[in-house]
Amino acid sequence: MLGDSFGRLFRVTTCGESYGKGKGSGLAVIIDGVPAGLKITEEYIQNELDKRKPGVGKLNSPRLETDKCTIFAGIGQDGVTTGAPLGIIIYNVDTQDIHIQQYREYKDIFRPGHATYPFFLKYGQYQDWCGAGRSSGRETVARVAGGAVAKFILEQRGIEIIAYTKECMGIKAKEMRFEEIKKNYRKNEINCPDLQAADKMEEKIFEIKEKGDSSGGIIEAIAHNVPPGIGEPVFDKLSATIAHAVCSIGAIKGIEFGAGFKVGNMTGFEDNDSPYITKEGKIRFKTNNAGGFLGGFSNGEDIIIRVAVKPTPTISIQQTSINMSTIKEEKLSPITRRDPTLLARIYAVVESMMAMAILDGIYMAAAYDAMTNLDEKWMKLKEL
Repeated sequence: MLGDSFGRLFRVTTCGESYGKGKGSGLAVIIDGVPAGLKITEEYIQNELDKRKPGVGKLNSPRLETDKCTIFAGIGQDGVTTGAPLGIIIYNVDTQDIHIQQYREYKDIFRPGHATYPFFLKYGQYQDWCGAGRSSGRETVARVAGGAVAKFILEQRGIEIIAYTKECMGIKAKEMRFEEIKKNYRKNEINCPDLQAADKMEEKIFEIKEKGDSSGGIIEAIAHNVPPGIGEPVFDKLSATIAHAVCSIGAIKGIEFGAGFKVGNMTGFEDNDSPYITKEGKIRFKTNNAGGFLGGFSNGEDIIIRVAVKPTPTISIQQTSINMSTIKEEKLSPITRRDPTLLARIYAVVESMMAMAILDGIYMAAAYDAMTNLDEKWMKLKEL
């Protein structure tokens, strides 16, 4: 299996499955490019992991995983990073035989909306049928651990990343400033900073859940205080790297930046963000339709993305599927633990992938700047 790493200078590699074989199963992440001398603690990483931990509240899967992390490499005797790769492991603790047996009963019948069909095509009868293996949502716990390290490093530079539920089943949060969003961050299970809209969203999700179905929605993510000039002009635009990172999350089905698809019905005058000079001599923009980008580079404004999150594919309503052993149609009503919506946990994964992409871009920009001979005035404009 290829494609288990992301990043160039800040590089994250994950492994592990939803269930795995034996009592020692779990998920792990190796992080290259962590600077020496940082006091990254398990408590800090755990705080991020707790955002996506299952078994908490009514909107999450009842699977009782503690998601307790252990740093097993890269920290020296003085409790700080040594510059070596940082290794983090999270063991599975709720992989009971009854749940494995439930998966075994329909292991040859692929669940609609899941990756089982292409897994059969790629790995045949050896594909991991228990809990969807590497295509399970549980795979993202290792991403969040790696993203926590990226967020820690970004915070040293004053860069914040917040993701939240913007919309669910037609119910939309009102437009809010970053400070207000930050103030109401994680004030409810659905993690919607518009508290009135949050109540309506949760009520709608429970209504759909009672029918055996699941709910999708929109997550918005904001990166605050990202310096301008991060990214490369062609294939490695920062916007493209962020899209790569975030769209690698299994449940993401669409992405937009700033005004997004609204630009399709705007004029150039309406869409263009006009620049101005601040009292401090910095260049900023009066609007942010571009979502924090120009030519794919960061421009110093908040980076704003919105992603479409599909409904949890496992539902209780009977559906038609295919038995891959007999290549015949069968009816399927799977009995497994699942989230009525992914919104209550996936925001943490979006934050993590966005953090990795931005930090890697900052590393690349710093490496380039160290070798260039640009006039000092250009370098000063890169400072927020």
